[in-house]
Amino acid sequence: MKVIASSIRKGNIIEREDGQLYAVLSAESFHPGKGTPTTQIDMRRISDGVKVSDRYKTTEQVERAYVEDRDYEFLYQDAEGHHFMNQETFDQVQVSADVLGDGAQYLQEGMKVMLSVFNGVPVAVQLPQRVTFEVVETEPAMKGQTASSSYKPATLSNGARCMVPPHISPGTRIVIQTEDGSYVERAKD
Repeated sequence: MKVIASSIRKGNIIEREDGQLYAVLSAESFHPGKGTPTTQIDMRRISDGVKVSDRYKTTEQVERAYVEDRDYEFLYQDAEGHHFMNQETFDQVQVSADVLGDGAQYLQEGMKVMLSVFNGVPVAVQLPQRVTFEVVETEPAMKGQTASSSYKPATLSNGARCMVPPHISPGTRIVIQTEDGSYVERAKD
């Protein structure tokens, strides 16, 4: 299905002239004062994981591959990969770490995700925008450190590192943005 380049978003699957499928990692449109508006698309080739960057005119046609988006539940991870279950048919599917990328560290047992499937093969995973983790370790707040822009490093229960405000202490549950791993707020549960 042909679409204009400016409508491509992160997570879309596109087919380039070489016949290969690519998962879009980021898409950014530029509108200069003079000249033609362009769209910069960073993508990863699904077959081997090679990253590629392309620049299109915003009105240029791009071939968007038809993929089925289905709801799956994350079950567990082992040496073979990450295992997900279809909510309706209870079929299980295995997804490699290459497809998940950095998002693998935010997976939690029972988490609902959107899996993009092309010809029966999982090609992309869309995580929830926000997830909750417990802070395991962080530096104590410095006395007099009242600037709201000062953040300190913290280690979360999943092993990831994140910058948090000074008032956060170990044992506190916080909400994290999955797209960039940034602190959002203290969990309300």
